[in-house]
Amino acid sequence: MSNEPNTNKPESDRTLRLAAEFPAATEAEWRKLVGAALKGADFDKRLVSRTYDGLKVAPLYPRAHAAPVAGRAAVPWQVMARVDHPDPGEANRQALTDLENGATGLTLVYGGAAGGYGYGIDGKKETIARVLDGVFLDAAAIELDLSTAHRDAGASLAAYVKQRGIDPKAAQIRFGLDPLGNRIRAGSLPAPAAEIDRLFARMIGELAAQGFTGPFAVADGRCIHAAGGSEAQELAFAIAGAVHYLRALEAAGIAPDAGRRMIAFRLAADADEFLTIAKFRGLRKLWARVEQAMGLAPEPAFVSAETAWRMMTQRDPYVNMLRATIAVTAAGVGGADAITALPFTQALGLPDAFARRVARNMQSILLEESNLYRVADPAAGSGGIEALTSEIAQAAWTLFQQIEQAGGAAAAIEQSLIQKKVAETRAARQAAIAKRKDPLTGASDYPLLSEASVAVLPVKPVTVAAAPAAVSFDALPTIRLAEPFEALRDRADKQLKATGLRPKVFLANLGKVSDFTARATFARNFYEAGGIEAVTNDGFALSSPPPGGGRSTAAGGREGVTTSPAQAASPHPGRFAADPPPPGEGLTNIAALIEAFKKSGAKLACLCSSDKVYESEAAAAAQALKNAGAIVHLAGRPGEREAALKAAGVSAFIYAGCDVLSTLQATHDKLGLS
Repeated sequence: MSNEPNTNKPESDRTLRLAAEFPAATEAEWRKLVGAALKGADFDKRLVSRTYDGLKVAPLYPRAHAAPVAGRAAVPWQVMARVDHPDPGEANRQALTDLENGATGLTLVYGGAAGGYGYGIDGKKETIARVLDGVFLDAAAIELDLSTAHRDAGASLAAYVKQRGIDPKAAQIRFGLDPLGNRIRAGSLPAPAAEIDRLFARMIGELAAQGFTGPFAVADGRCIHAAGGSEAQELAFAIAGAVHYLRALEAAGIAPDAGRRMIAFRLAADADEFLTIAKFRGLRKLWARVEQAMGLAPEPAFVSAETAWRMMTQRDPYVNMLRATIAVTAAGVGGADAITALPFTQALGLPDAFARRVARNMQSILLEESNLYRVADPAAGSGGIEALTSEIAQAAWTLFQQIEQAGGAAAAIEQSLIQKKVAETRAARQAAIAKRKDPLTGASDYPLLSEASVAVLPVKPVTVAAAPAAVSFDALPTIRLAEPFEALRDRADKQLKATGLRPKVFLANLGKVSDFTARATFARNFYEAGGIEAVTNDGFALSSPPPGGGRSTAAGGREGVTTSPAQAASPHPGRFAADPPPPGEGLTNIAALIEAFKKSGAKLACLCSSDKVYESEAAAAAQALKNAGAIVHLAGRPGEREAALKAAGVSAFIYAGCDVLSTLQATHDKLGLS
């Protein structure tokens, strides 16, 4: 075969020398092969998914011809380390350790802030001085995550910089003023909105007058994400917030051209890699459109990222390392200028040195070993990501226009317009979590009952008093998606601690291994997501010897009795009878099944086998288990047999797509777990 390229190929294909001799593949040919694999199933239902914004995600996209999105150049993003320990001395020790070992910036998290998650420092001047003692403020980037209670912390930090004799222009400080984010999380305003806007603009003006370059305000979408919102909702809120801040600054005499450089953005990055990349790219496109509408030539804004709180789990927390790695990768590829990775134990308490080290080193590896920063906008030209970027941006722009029609971000918040839209998405997301349509590894899927505990620092969460409310409206909650499943695990663990025994489910495996393995595996995963330990076995034989004699074998090699003459004469010898057999004619596998159930110590039994086996055996097995005192479930859809199975004692059916959460909650109640 010649090594010369096929010159009849399109220009885009001639560069692929190794593939040059192969005919060009077409989408039509691909669709034909896919159609054969689907065997008549609907293409869209099987292979096209939808986001919570209703956007279609196709399985295949052509190459896109699009210019790179203007954002972070091919330079490393800032590796930000959280400073959230309430003790200033310990916070300082952690900060110095992080900066000495790979971090290039610090995120000062204040109690009650959007990213506090129960912890944070206070805003006292002496606290700032202690926390930043020994930190080179003209070398390390500093980002503030403020709350309403500590909104003056920026002024305290500015005073400390002046006290240290550092040129404000040399300090890389993002002051993080975000009154809109604070109010939508609180569901209230401590003062009239116009007064808050004037104070906001005055604080920024004072900081700018001292020589600080900012940015001073942050349009922060994390509160939308942490409340269960969608990508477009997060972007729309961030853009609407930035526009609101521009107007507040303009009202104070700061021109839009200068005002836009005073505003940064902050978004959540989660484990949905492609959507996260598209979201960060979409933000820059949206902001460029706003700048153009103001008659300004677009300039890249500063965009920070934090790995998402809502995806964190308390159970099997080591999986959080994987989630965070995907999230940081996506934010970096999407063009984030600075990234804060939540330590993998953040949902359990204040992270220790090991968890902080992992969060720090993970970013260093992605930067220095994976070289993720060496290409500006590496997603440019990817058909799928370009399509998602455009569609998410368009959906966000539509919602932004609705916010503007309501009177702007402040008015939309007071009307609860944004909160209601997020609530609808949150409900849909939680329903998908309950049905495991959106799996949470370690919590709803693949739980690990034998997981080892992880260490966190013995520090109590901080309490921040709520400000008096002048105006009230709907508040956005901060949730973690795994919380309902974790609550079930906690209930089961309480029984374990109180009695030494974990609640159990006996898997009544009927037939051969090939009959029950798939559903037994599904059932074990199902129940252990609720902290209910699965007691399994090798199955209970259904076949009987030929008429006239012989012996049948039950699970574990236990032999049964010789088939009775009545059974041998039956048209279905060896099958479970619909009614309990007369004394002396019981089938051995039924006896073995009930004996194994009683030995298991379980109150709950779940029948596991194939539909074919269920057709002949399930009703009798369910009746026998019920008579033995079991709560009986069946793994699989009941279909036309539902009425008969329920009459035989089956109280619930578990299958892919059922409401796992409500089924487990009802099961807990029947088992007496409180």
